[in-house]
Amino acid sequence: MKTKNVDYVVTPKAPHFVGDGFRVHNFIPSAYRMDMQSMDPFIMLDYNSKYNFPPSAIPKGVGVHPHKGFETVTIAYKGRVEHGDSSGGGGVIGEGDVQWMTAASGVLHKEFHETEWSKTGGEFQMVQLWVNLPAKDKRLAPKYQAISNASINRYALEDGTGEIEVIAGNYKEIAGSASTFSPVHMQNLKAVKGGKADFSFPAHYNTVVLVLEGQIKINNAEVVPTDHLALMQNEGEDFTIEVLEDAVVLILSGEPLNEPIAHYGPFVMNTEQELAEAFQEFNEGKFGTLED
Repeated sequence: MKTKNVDYVVTPKAPHFVGDGFRVHNFIPSAYRMDMQSMDPFIMLDYNSKYNFPPSAIPKGVGVHPHKGFETVTIAYKGRVEHGDSSGGGGVIGEGDVQWMTAASGVLHKEFHETEWSKTGGEFQMVQLWVNLPAKDKRLAPKYQAISNASINRYALEDGTGEIEVIAGNYKEIAGSASTFSPVHMQNLKAVKGGKADFSFPAHYNTVVLVLEGQIKINNAEVVPTDHLALMQNEGEDFTIEVLEDAVVLILSGEPLNEPIAHYGPFVMNTEQELAEAFQEFNEGKFGTLED
């Protein structure tokens, strides 16, 4: 197999707030071959690097808003988030948990810091990813997957230096805990200094490596520090991660849908006509109801 090398190490852009509860660096869409079409099926990646929120009697977050045509995936590394949506999905995700919401034909949802956590505040670190849906699945009924950290399948590194949490897709013989509509791999490498893990994804899959803690080296060549993202080439299949400092690393790889993308705000469809229909459906109340 041919080696899949690093194309580019991306420095995080200046953070901005989404609502008043998420201080994020936007990696997708961004410059250098990281627009929605190029990174398909990953059409957005926001990273809330470690940030200390003060105590608040009123939970911070994002009020009721619509989505249609894709999935939102929230991975909690620090802090706690409470979610609710108009399809009846929702709950609290804490450290290590994953919230996977399929907006599909349309849903209203809201996300806030969990009420009790808000009262004390503390360190907060999250990733939110938008995963596009194939055209044939964009009109399905919404659904929600609440994936607790305890339920995530794991692969133990042979040398005992750490493990890989397999959220979606597979790692060697370990299957991911989430169901997906197209081939998507989503994994957390958690290892101490000296740990090593090898990965293999098809050459044409779009693949990124986000370092949330510590520092790593890819293919014994490129060093990727904390809060930086490595965009991998669309050539070769195999690469190796060596942990230089105790690390938490998110690895994403997905097969491009290779379908047209029509995007505006919270809607991601295939044509401008479908976008217009999405706005009409939202304005007519067809996404259901949800209180702020």
